[in-house]
Amino acid sequence: MQERNLVSNIYYEKRWIALALLCTAQFMVIMDTSIIGVALPAIKNDLGYAQSGLQWIFNAYVVLFAGILLLGGRLSDLFGARKIFMCGFVILTAASLLAGAAWSPESLNTGRALQGLGSALIAPAAMTLLMTTFTDPKELGKAFGFWGASAAAGGSAGVFLGGVITEWTNWRWVFYINIPMGLVVLSLCKAYLKAGRKNTGKIDWIGAVLATAALIILVYAIVSAENAGWGSSRTIGLLAFAVILFVIFIFTQRKSADPLLPFHILKAPNLSAGNIVTALLAAAWIPLWFFLNLYLQQILKLNAFHSGLALLPMTITIMITMVGVTGKLVVKYGVKANLMAGLIFLTISLLVFSMGSVNGTFLSSVLPASILGALGMSLAYIPGTMISVSGVKPEETGLASGIVNTSYQVGSALGLAIIAVIATSVTKNSLINGVEETTALNAGFKTAFLGAAILGGLGIIIAAVKIKQSK
Repeated sequence: MQERNLVSNIYYEKRWIALALLCTAQFMVIMDTSIIGVALPAIKNDLGYAQSGLQWIFNAYVVLFAGILLLGGRLSDLFGARKIFMCGFVILTAASLLAGAAWSPESLNTGRALQGLGSALIAPAAMTLLMTTFTDPKELGKAFGFWGASAAAGGSAGVFLGGVITEWTNWRWVFYINIPMGLVVLSLCKAYLKAGRKNTGKIDWIGAVLATAALIILVYAIVSAENAGWGSSRTIGLLAFAVILFVIFIFTQRKSADPLLPFHILKAPNLSAGNIVTALLAAAWIPLWFFLNLYLQQILKLNAFHSGLALLPMTITIMITMVGVTGKLVVKYGVKANLMAGLIFLTISLLVFSMGSVNGTFLSSVLPASILGALGMSLAYIPGTMISVSGVKPEETGLASGIVNTSYQVGSALGLAIIAVIATSVTKNSLINGVEETTALNAGFKTAFLGAAILGGLGIIIAAVKIKQSK
């Protein structure tokens, strides 16, 4: 007992270094969803991607990430968070090497998918380690502030870093950058991170395969509907197959002694509503940065570096707000009020972007709306996460963090997939009708921002009606 207490005290003294490692992990996981944004045109030219296929550079990562997160959370609970955290980093680092060395769209998509697999092990394990490292409520709130800032900043900073790397070196380094970072984190894990609690139970491999397969088929059906047609037998068949797999997944979960998703956890206060709102938050936020990158380069004609630089104010806004402001506002006004305010700001930002002009400028068309959107994300992300995990049992923290991360990534993948298909269709129809190419592209982008704003508005409604106020 004395030896165990001594070990606990050692890790307690090192907890802020542990937080730095966990924030670095969260930063990398989210950065990998955004760093490719500015590099998309260069990747398209080098590897021969079709315009409509570019989103798979994002979705190949996100679909595997989302599909495996529940399993990652379960593995964290069963085998210890630190062990799964380290396994995830080994996979992520190796996959980054493959993605950076890609020689075709298929090889890059494969590398991105494996990056998603590694991140799916890292994310829930990291959140479990965070919540078990900081047990004092005040310290936990402060730690969550840094955690949330590292996540949202990873999304925005990835855009800036992608611009710098693409402009000054080569797009391949947007993947190679993970290798030294991953090796540093792996070298420090055992010294600063607790091994984590191990629980009894079995792994629901059948549930993991069904959930992942259903999600992949669903996203593929949506993104391929542009060419096949929404009413085609192929699209309808794929959608029906995805639904069938989801139904089978639900049936197996109800019958399994150790389900991947035990449905009783959904009864935790605000968990279901919190996850739905988190999914809608992601479905609004991810299309914002994806299409804003394209707008900056294809409409405003900025190069990769200047596109990244144009979004630096978003990163600064997120860092300042999440670390210095959001936590205090949550304490003063509660999670629901902050979540609502954030969603409202983000939705207004998207509505402003939906009115963007081909003759726009950075100062008039980008800066004000991007700062408002970053402020909205800063206010909404932490409360959404806290709402979704605060009511669960300690032994199910990994699972709850896996669920909320899954909700965010599923919202990202499906939101971007649906909006990208609609935007591409608008652009194609405009070109068919004789509209000039830049104007046609801008029409598609405006439609994308409007669609994301509608999803943000839906999140506002659900948050207002379904989430109970708490502090």
